[in-house]
Amino acid sequence: MTVMDRRSFTALVGATAAAATVLPVSASSAAPAASRSRGRGRRSLPTPYVVGHRGASGYRPEHTLASYTLAAHMGADFIEPDLVITKDGVLVCRHEPEISGTTDVSERPDFAARRTTKTLDGVATTGWFVEDFTLAELRTLRAVERLPQVRQENTIYDGLWQVPTFEEVLKLRKQLSLDLGREIGVYPETKHPTYFREIGLPLEERLVPLVQRYGLNNKNAAIRIQSFELTNLLMMRSKMKVKAPLVFLTSASGTPYADDRTYAELLSPAGLRTYADQIDGLGPDWSQVIARNSDGTLGAETALVKNAHAVGLEVCPYTVRAENQFLPTDYRIGADPNDYGRVMDLLHRLYDAGIDGIFSDNPDVAVVARDTWRG
Repeated sequence: MTVMDRRSFTALVGATAAAATVLPVSASSAAPAASRSRGRGRRSLPTPYVVGHRGASGYRPEHTLASYTLAAHMGADFIEPDLVITKDGVLVCRHEPEISGTTDVSERPDFAARRTTKTLDGVATTGWFVEDFTLAELRTLRAVERLPQVRQENTIYDGLWQVPTFEEVLKLRKQLSLDLGREIGVYPETKHPTYFREIGLPLEERLVPLVQRYGLNNKNAAIRIQSFELTNLLMMRSKMKVKAPLVFLTSASGTPYADDRTYAELLSPAGLRTYADQIDGLGPDWSQVIARNSDGTLGAETALVKNAHAVGLEVCPYTVRAENQFLPTDYRIGADPNDYGRVMDLLHRLYDAGIDGIFSDNPDVAVVARDTWRG
């Protein structure tokens, strides 16, 4: 079997995408399950819709305007910014409050004294934290590839781009929609909302006004607001009167921060019924949709999609990545953990399971997989 590295795979996907997208997505809506809506009157979307995870993070440093732009041009239906907040109260896009892995802050002697240890959701974490920087100071930093040993090609872009604000992403979303002739959605995640609220920098009070200002605070808007904290979502719905679709992110194990119930309890049929009328979707780990066997091979489908659909919730799992090390052991090709494996086959299996959307670091691959799955 031929081992496929990133360059040859990307070239193949690009050629396939060009052939598969001569017509816009809407033109193929006669195919099985090409579009459907679930829940309370939301706008029609391609099904399964594709979310560019942190942009096109398989090809560019994550959470940069370049990464988001590439994801949209690759066919993603949504771009996903993770939201944290600066010392002066501006929402910016980083995966975590601790920024040493995604910026060049550790190489900046003028900020060396800001390295510290904090307790982040009960875990001692050492590094540089976004809330210790004003926006102006953060703007002097540059984004870097978070996984340089895995995605060495992406390191050629280190140092080129700033950390974007959420408002810049909302403006970019609007411009990309105009440029591409189709609506590009935005899928923001509130990162560690309880942590930020406890230090006096609540995310929600900055997020909701921006969503409102850019015309996205309605049930049919091109947005999903997501969080690993269910209490955060329920507060936005009940107290802040957020009408935009809300998505509860879940893990294959553990308990949401600031919650007494485990993820397993919350995803049981009885658990789902306790909050399904207050949110719009679930964002599980993809292994919660199709389990992995103890030897790392791909196992059987779970009942999660069926149970969620029964109470009117979308299911958009995270995150499909093309590299072998992120795939089930029987979907890997060759011995190099950073070569690409049978990611198309995994996506087809997930689409067969009835999911409504998928997060991928490789949105072009997820789009081509969707087109070939429909065919």
